[in-house]
Amino acid sequence: MAGHNTEERDALTGRTTTGHEWDGIKELNTPLPRWWLNIFYATIIWSIGYFIAYPAWPTISGYTQGVLGYSSRAEVQVELDALKTKRSAQAADLAKVELAAIKADPKLLSLALAQGRAAFGDNCAPCHGLGGAGSKGYPNLNDDEWLWGGSLEEIHTTLKHGIRSSNDSDTRVSAMPAFGRDGLLKKEEIRQVANHVRVLAGQASEAGYDKAVGGKLFADNCAACHGDAGKGNKELGAPNLTDAITLYGNTVEDLVETIANSRAGMMPAWAHRLDPVTVKALTIYVHNLGGGK
Repeated sequence: MAGHNTEERDALTGRTTTGHEWDGIKELNTPLPRWWLNIFYATIIWSIGYFIAYPAWPTISGYTQGVLGYSSRAEVQVELDALKTKRSAQAADLAKVELAAIKADPKLLSLALAQGRAAFGDNCAPCHGLGGAGSKGYPNLNDDEWLWGGSLEEIHTTLKHGIRSSNDSDTRVSAMPAFGRDGLLKKEEIRQVANHVRVLAGQASEAGYDKAVGGKLFADNCAACHGDAGKGNKELGAPNLTDAITLYGNTVEDLVETIANSRAGMMPAWAHRLDPVTVKALTIYVHNLGGGK
């Protein structure tokens, strides 16, 4: 490809060329349209005014405030304050009424469900899912199986104080030994117990499972919390092992992992993060998902 700089006038358009030519193709010296240039200059002038009027330039310790003192954060706060004021009367009704009375009053129930749904989406859905169906390690809130009880008061207590929350002395706490990690049971014994738990739930066991051995190991190590029949104990947070609803999975391998190393799921104490009315509304919403007692 050859190129040279020779300025001349184009015979077809009458315009001069820039003097650039590539393989016989000459570049015309065509100026930008006047209207386009005027708009471009106007945007430059506008930007200068914007920089002066609004926060714009970063500094070492912050940013320029602008002569108007505008702040989008302040605007949002004004809107939030207005919403809080608007809701204050309704929130007062929820605050002074007992949970059971809220459930019995259609107007208050509708208000609590609306507020609870919003709070659930913001705070609970990341773990439990938008519909409360949960996932491995996060309880399904739609069924009727509860580690700590599914009544209004029990759900309220769980939400307020959390589970294994480090900043609440009244938090829910259950502690299952790590039978493998702590050397309480041998590997083959843990597998026998895992198979026994599956049998309790009406599921198939592996070849090599010995009912007498698994039953004795369960009675000696697990029955104190889960009961002789494996029905669980809500006061201790010990799950019912007979319903095949297992928080961390119910395959033999899942159960072996749980028995060998224990589990220690955690939920925040929402009383330290949300106001009492919001915790109440969340209680009503969770209870209303379908699994509340």
